[in-house]
Amino acid sequence: MEKIVKGARRLVLKIGSAVLAGDCDIFRRIAADVRGLKAGGREVVIVSSGAVAIGMKVLGLGARPATIPETQAVASAGQLNLMLNYKKAFSAEGLLMGQILLTHDDLKDRKRFLNARNTISTLLKMGIVPVINENDTVATEEIKLGDNDELSALVTNLVNADLLIILTDINGLYDSDPRANPRARRIAVVRDVGETIPESAGDVAGPLGSGGMRSKMLAASMAAHFGVATIVASGLNSDVIKKIFKGESIGTLFLPAKQRLTSRKHWIAFSTRPTGRVIIDEGGRRALLDGKKSLLPSGILEVDGVFESGEVIHCVDAEGMEFARGLTNYSSEEIKLIKGFNSREIKDKLGYKVYDEVIHRDNLVVL
Repeated sequence: MEKIVKGARRLVLKIGSAVLAGDCDIFRRIAADVRGLKAGGREVVIVSSGAVAIGMKVLGLGARPATIPETQAVASAGQLNLMLNYKKAFSAEGLLMGQILLTHDDLKDRKRFLNARNTISTLLKMGIVPVINENDTVATEEIKLGDNDELSALVTNLVNADLLIILTDINGLYDSDPRANPRARRIAVVRDVGETIPESAGDVAGPLGSGGMRSKMLAASMAAHFGVATIVASGLNSDVIKKIFKGESIGTLFLPAKQRLTSRKHWIAFSTRPTGRVIIDEGGRRALLDGKKSLLPSGILEVDGVFESGEVIHCVDAEGMEFARGLTNYSSEEIKLIKGFNSREIKDKLGYKVYDEVIHRDNLVVL
């Protein structure tokens, strides 16, 4: 852990709802930790939960809202107080902060993704600490990121971070649920988070949060594919950040994948939501997986869904199993006319030819 944290110059710090709502002094500690990290030459991007949890406290609610409209209303009441808490604490440490609210639509659209990246990059250059949250006040089921664990993993790519730290109310991953088993043992290092997700990594979250340990492991897996290590630790430990950057074994360290996706391919794999799919024959599947080729119309059996060129689509085999996804050069209607044919026949079928490939290798991610 010591080598990884010492080499991290830009980090994403995700703070969970249970941490923020459980201790009124937490904002002061976060601000002091950020000041210490910046003094050491590091840049910090905060991904903060808490709008709904704090809104519940403001409104005197005992249970998390069950519907999207109720969640939006409670988040609206809580977001202002959340940011005021950050502003007060950061100002006391001589730090400036900027608020950024995101939805999935902001990240799946490549232009908006790059605009968000440029904004955050400019904030960091100006010495301003970005505080990012999902825009719960306008999020619906169609655009909702689900929880801020996933958002924090997507932000590692968005800001080209070197390290992701997720602070929650449990000190990492255990071999069984520590809340039910006092003999549960902490797993200090996970070398391949993509191999398996143990049963101990349940979906159950606390009453204030929306994600359990499973969502944190999935976030770690997403970050790992971008070549970024993740540390999941307890934010209820007042010295957790200091201990991490001293190299102490605290929480669980999820190591990065050996083969790192480029930023663009990570965006294709994780930030987008495919709008359709193409069913590919065995020869086409082998060409993509083994031959590392582009997807040609000759390998396509069927088209499912309605989509336009430039959108991300699933690539599935004859059994319906997805094995890749990528940016299509042709719409669903165009692919229906050229599927099964050789690339040199595209112009005859359509009256024009944009590309030889339906999906170019540079825009394809094998899963």
